[in-house]
Amino acid sequence: MSDLENTQNNGDYSGEQIQILEGLEAVRKRPGMYIGSTSARGLHHLVYEIVDNAVDEALAGYCTTIDVTINPDNSITVIDDGRGIPVDINKKKGISSVEVVFTILHAGGKFGGGGYKVSGGLHGVGASVVNALSEWLEVVVERDGKKYFQRYERGKVIEHLKVIGDSDRRGTTVTFLPDKEIFEETVFEYSTLKQRLREMAFLTKGLKIILNDKREGIEQTKEFHYEGGIKEYVQYLNRSQVCLYPDIIYCEGQKGNVYVEVAMQHNDGYNESCYSFVNNITTPEGGTHYTGFKNALTKAFNDYARNMKLLKDNEENLSGEDIREGLSAIISVKLPEPQFEGQTKQKLGNSEARGAVDAVVNEQLTIFLEQNPSVGKTIVEKAVLAQRARDAARKARDLTRRKSALEGMSLPGKLADCSDKDPKNCEIFIVEGDSAGGSAKTARHRATQAILPLRGKIINVEKARLDKILANAEIRAMITAFGTGISDDFDISKLRYDKIIIMTDADVDGAHIATLMLTFLYRFMPELIKQGHVYLAQPPLYKVEKNKGVWYAYNDDQLNDIMVQIGRDSSNKVQRYKGLGEMDAEQLWETTMDPQTRTLKKVSMDEDNKAELDVTFNVLMGDNVEPRREFIELNAKYAKNIDIA
Repeated sequence: MSDLENTQNNGDYSGEQIQILEGLEAVRKRPGMYIGSTSARGLHHLVYEIVDNAVDEALAGYCTTIDVTINPDNSITVIDDGRGIPVDINKKKGISSVEVVFTILHAGGKFGGGGYKVSGGLHGVGASVVNALSEWLEVVVERDGKKYFQRYERGKVIEHLKVIGDSDRRGTTVTFLPDKEIFEETVFEYSTLKQRLREMAFLTKGLKIILNDKREGIEQTKEFHYEGGIKEYVQYLNRSQVCLYPDIIYCEGQKGNVYVEVAMQHNDGYNESCYSFVNNITTPEGGTHYTGFKNALTKAFNDYARNMKLLKDNEENLSGEDIREGLSAIISVKLPEPQFEGQTKQKLGNSEARGAVDAVVNEQLTIFLEQNPSVGKTIVEKAVLAQRARDAARKARDLTRRKSALEGMSLPGKLADCSDKDPKNCEIFIVEGDSAGGSAKTARHRATQAILPLRGKIINVEKARLDKILANAEIRAMITAFGTGISDDFDISKLRYDKIIIMTDADVDGAHIATLMLTFLYRFMPELIKQGHVYLAQPPLYKVEKNKGVWYAYNDDQLNDIMVQIGRDSSNKVQRYKGLGEMDAEQLWETTMDPQTRTLKKVSMDEDNKAELDVTFNVLMGDNVEPRREFIELNAKYAKNIDIA
């Protein structure tokens, strides 16, 4: 019997079960399909959609300034000085064009008809999706000497478009309040918006974007305006680095309907920081435009090295990986109809983008190298050193693989492993120091908790090549214990523990050790962070005793609450923990290791802001002191639990 016959005979599947969602009801029913999630990430995405529409006006040459404001009630206002959304009646729908834009999916000036040659956003669904997911939304359009107004509530028209006055300016103002029924979090983070708006300004040369926060007690304003566009973006990426040459290499051109813009500059670091965009939208997984860039870069530098006799005839070509060591680059293409690949739609698939970027970069980079031979020589020499280090690292990894195959997996001697062999049940504590490691080994639940004590601070991977990193005993111990391998050899299916918990002292030194470990994981095992396997333990700062009662406080506020609760008098005994080693096994278990009572902080990363993450690690862990001082001065007010003793 066929599936169809089964369905008919069961009588439980008929036309009544077919649900038709009219208009914006579909968006409210399945918001994640349109904005990714209803968490903080989705919340901020609403702002980007409205700003993207204004940026499209800038790309078309009509908008010079975008003003974004977080209002005291946590609503958002976006003002642009573009042409203003058309207000005439749409002949097909019989309603104003403004209402079409805000109430009908897949409507807008982005589907041909000459509205926009290129555009970002959700390709015509952005404004209507924001409207559907807002408690209320108001739009003001100023054009043709008039000011028009319309109001919506949860996507439905409350006031039809009407003239509310005269105006001598042009532009669109959108104000909306995210719907608490939809979003788990409805408070906007200024820093999150700042990062994305800065990126938009870099990618749109000459556009001014202003971000205001008018919420009481945290009022602030930041302006982004970069006449140099992506060249200034590369300067920003390299601001905490020592650059190998003063000028940023810039390539610009158009092939067919693809406009290509690339800026790049090498620094003396070892990490590649290349980011690709299409129509100002980030493509974290790269795609055809990034492939074209890599091909052109590898060919141009190898041809140059051969022509200048910087590579001997018997030497192999430099790999793209060697040439890109220490490279910061922005690859930006603009084309009419971008096509995306993959489940997350974060990879460009247009074949014409590859050829266009390859041609523009190869041609202009070749000219640059001919005109700047000293710069070319410097880059090739760095790439040759990278090649040698990569060969040494490969030999070290090959040796490790051969040993593993012959001798079986040899775990670090100082690892106290757990007996349960199912990774889903297991966790490993990376513990600072032998003293705390001893207490942790005594305290742990042996079946599911493994302990790996580290002696001293691990190498700062931001300042070292892979061969030096692999030579570090503490790094090797972590790699072996985790079981996944690193970099190109990484395989998350071989992970031996579901949770990797970094447990360090609650002081400045402990924070530094934790940051060194996070830097290592971020650079060489980022999937562990992306897939939610990395945590920070939260040991207490204080132990309070009174009579026979014992309380633990994890910050000063908790300590004050405890003191208020038990009363402040001479019988109170307060102990300030300077390190994990001061706690006996029972205390360590009760406060920091017991799954029933402990507090863990999951480490996460926003791939949409990967450039900002890279910059932060460069600033905090690089050699340049001044950017680090500026970062600390700017962010000190957000720091908690600082030990100044």
